[in-house]
Amino acid sequence: MNPVDYLRGEHSALTELRRDLHAHPELGFEEHRTAQIVAAELDRIGVEYHSGVGRTGVVAVIRGQRNDSGRAVGLRADMDALPMHEENEFAHVSRFKGRMHGCGHDGHTTMLLGAARYLASSRNFDGTVYLIFQPGEEGFGGGKAMIDDGLFERFPADEIYALHNWPGLPPGTIAVRPGPMMAAADRIEIHIEGRGGHGAHPYLAVDPVLVAGHIITAAQSIVSRNVSPVDTAVVSLCAMHAGNLAAMSVIPRDARLVGTVRTFRPATQDAIERRLNELVHSIAAAFGATATLKYERVYPATINSEREAEFAAEVADTLIGPDNVVRDLEPSMGSEDFSFMLQRRPGAYARLGQGGAEGGCFLHNSRYDFNDEVIPLGGGYLAALAEQALPLGA
Repeated sequence: MNPVDYLRGEHSALTELRRDLHAHPELGFEEHRTAQIVAAELDRIGVEYHSGVGRTGVVAVIRGQRNDSGRAVGLRADMDALPMHEENEFAHVSRFKGRMHGCGHDGHTTMLLGAARYLASSRNFDGTVYLIFQPGEEGFGGGKAMIDDGLFERFPADEIYALHNWPGLPPGTIAVRPGPMMAAADRIEIHIEGRGGHGAHPYLAVDPVLVAGHIITAAQSIVSRNVSPVDTAVVSLCAMHAGNLAAMSVIPRDARLVGTVRTFRPATQDAIERRLNELVHSIAAAFGATATLKYERVYPATINSEREAEFAAEVADTLIGPDNVVRDLEPSMGSEDFSFMLQRRPGAYARLGQGGAEGGCFLHNSRYDFNDEVIPLGGGYLAALAEQALPLGA
């Protein structure tokens, strides 16, 4: 049976499961209840699993009818929520203030459990499928934590795939491309030290707020004057702290800036880090202040390998037809820690259209909700990737 058709028969139960996960969001490395729900579902369908991989991750193992190929495929879904308050009013709204499934990881977990239901029922493949339920994607590096915990030594997948919902595409579509899918994410923190004083006598002080203003302005020239126009990069300084809002006439002693850098190419990443260092130190020195730059490389770029991306597109063609498969989706400047897994294994990261962006409700929006109508397609697509990568043959 077609895995999408199979999961249409499971749609009601999977929707109920997804909404339960949505109502009980858990942050990175705190996904204890979520992992228990995953484990209980795997127990129910008779699938072997291993808990505590990368702290709160779960890896399921499904063996095919044969293992003549000796090959294995990994399918990954993220489980964690975001530290944000939900403003929806439906029955399955988050029960916890300051926690919300604002990126659809509840749906991703549900779709992978749907794939597990189908694969455990049919086992229509030659080899092994590893289902990777990953913690801590939202800034915690859960993918790296699983790798450091021996993910690919314990569960040696030859190739790996992930699927993320995308409100910018209509339901019933799948997008995948070779090469860059998402950017590297770096965190920058700039600490400026001047000399505090009275706002009425600024000539007796070294004003770190003034220095911060010049650094912010200069940082915006890095991409336009140091990065090739055919390359892509972003430098954003997103937060600033200096002084006390109640002290209108006090020049503070120091100021801090926090922001992010997004790139696709390591050479561009290196160049921006180097240029930021030069600007930060020289601008501060010009005003008689000192400044330090802390540059942290958080997530690498998510780069699909060519063969696996083409394969993923072909699998989508077989399920929904070429007219519903987008092969030239523009890369996103967002980031994703599936990138760590793609550094270790060939694979592809695909997007599942779910709609909603046309109404202004994109990912990380306080009124976002995963579209349950796409669960059968998403889960069926994940299962089809495994089946077609490990064909049973005659």
